[in-house]
Amino acid sequence: MRSTDAAVALRPATPDDASAVADVHLRARAAASMPPGIHSEAEVRAWLAGRLAEDEVWVAEVDDVVVGYARFTPTWLDDLYVDPGAQGCGVGSALLDVVKALRPDGFSLWVFEVNHPTRAFYAARGLVEREHTDGSGNEERALDLRMEWPGAIS
Repeated sequence: MRSTDAAVALRPATPDDASAVADVHLRARAAASMPPGIHSEAEVRAWLAGRLAEDEVWVAEVDDVVVGYARFTPTWLDDLYVDPGAQGCGVGSALLDVVKALRPDGFSLWVFEVNHPTRAFYAARGLVEREHTDGSGNEERALDLRMEWPGAIS
C-alpha cells in the first residue's frame, strides 16, 4: 500500500509512461467490480502504448510513481483507472477534475452496470446516467451504461 499522505502530482503522460499506465490499468481492472478483460496482458500493453500517441492521457503520481491515469478524447472519457493501493485517497477525483477542466463543455463515458462503486464515484461527482444497454456494443458483452458530465454551468 502506498502512502496516502503524499501529494498527488498530475501531468500529461509521455511515451515513457506506457509501461506504468499499463501496470495501473491491469491491476485496477483485475480488482474492479467488472467483467474480466478479454485481451492478453501483451495485447493490453501494446494497445495502451498506441493510445498514448493518439488520445489525451494524464497520469497521477505519488512519490514519483504512476498510481492512476485518465485517457480521453474531445467527447469521451475512455479510461480512468487508479491502482488499487492508491484508491480512496483522492487520485481518481483529481484525475476527473483534470478531465472536467479540459472538457468544460462536457463528456460521456461507459461503465459496466455491475460496477456499482465506479457508478457511485461518478454520480457523487456530478455525472448522470443517460443510457443503459444490453452490452452488445462492448467486447465483454456485459450490460453497461453511458454516464455524462453535462459540462460547467456558465
